[in-house]
Amino acid sequence: MEKIIIGILLLLTVGCSLSGEKKEKEVRKYRNPILAYSVPDPTVIKAEDGMFYLYATEDIRNMPVFYSRDMVEWTLCGSVFAENSRPDFEPGGGLWAPDINFIGGRYVLYYSMSKWGGVESCGIGVAIADKPAGPFQDLGILFRSSTIGVTNSIDPFYIHDQGKNYLFWGSFHGIFGIELSEDGLSLKEGAEKKQIAGTAFEATYIHKKGKYYYFFGSIGTCCEGVNSTYTTVVGRAENLWGPYTDKSGRLLLENYFEVFLHGNDVFAGTGHNSEIVTDDAGKDWIFYHAFDRRKPGGRVLMLDRVEWEKGWPSVRKEEPALEAEVPFIEMKTVKE
Repeated sequence: MEKIIIGILLLLTVGCSLSGEKKEKEVRKYRNPILAYSVPDPTVIKAEDGMFYLYATEDIRNMPVFYSRDMVEWTLCGSVFAENSRPDFEPGGGLWAPDINFIGGRYVLYYSMSKWGGVESCGIGVAIADKPAGPFQDLGILFRSSTIGVTNSIDPFYIHDQGKNYLFWGSFHGIFGIELSEDGLSLKEGAEKKQIAGTAFEATYIHKKGKYYYFFGSIGTCCEGVNSTYTTVVGRAENLWGPYTDKSGRLLLENYFEVFLHGNDVFAGTGHNSEIVTDDAGKDWIFYHAFDRRKPGGRVLMLDRVEWEKGWPSVRKEEPALEAEVPFIEMKTVKE
C-alpha cells in the first residue's frame, strides 16, 4: 500500500510539473491598438533603468510621457513640459512629433513646434533631461523653416553615424539632413543641409542594419480620421546620405518607394512610425499610429513585429495585426 501511495504522489508531482511547464510556454498575446486613445507620432527608447519610455505629439497637453516594462502595457507618467516650461518660439503652436535619444549621458528630445498650415513659421527645438521621465529643460529652437530654407521644417529624427551626429527632418517639401554639434544641441558650425528624399514623404526614420541604411517615411494624408490615407514606406541605401532606392533601384528623391505598412478594414492611416526596438529574443518591433474604424476618434497607438526578408523589412501582409504574440522581455533586466 505504501508503494502505491508513493507512486500516486510521484504521478501527481510529475503532472503538476508538466502542467507548470505548459503554463510557462503559454503564448501571451496582445491586441491592437495597445493604447486606444490618441497618441500620435510615437518615439520610444529603452532607458538605463531597463524600462521603455514613449513620447508623442501633444494630443495630451505638453507632450505625454509613458513607461512600460513589456512594450505592451503603457502607463502615463507625466509630460515633457509644464505650462511654465513650455516652449514659446511659435506663439500658439502645438508640440509635435518628438524624437527621443540618449546622447552624452543625458536624454535629448527633439521636437517640432507649429500651427496647422504654418509651413514657413514652424521649426524644430531641443530639450534635455537627466532622467527619461524628466523634468526636461527646453533649450529652445534649433531652426525655423525660414532660417534653414526648408518649407515645413517639422518631424525631426536624430542619428549617430560613424562618430558624428545628424538630424533629418521635413514634411512633403523634401527630406533633408544636416550635421549637428558634438553634444547634439546645435547645428555644427558651417554645416550645410542635404536632401535625401523627395516631396512625397514626412516622418523620417533611418535604421542601420547590416550594410544598409533603411529610410522609413510616411506618405498620404495623416489626419482625416478613417478617411486618412497615411501609409508607411521604405527605401534603402549603402550610405547614410543615399542614394535611397526602392527594390527596382528607383530613387526616393524622385518619390519612388516600397510599401511597408498600409491600412486595412479595421485600421486606417497607418503611419509615423517610431524607432525599431529589439526585444530580448532578438525580434524587432515598431510602433506607429492609426485610426480605428470601429471606434473613430484620435490616432491610437499600434505595435507590430518587423521581419527581414531578402534584405528588406516587412510586416505580415503589409497591414496591422489585430492580435499577435507579445514581445519577449526579460523582467530581471528591469532595475527597480
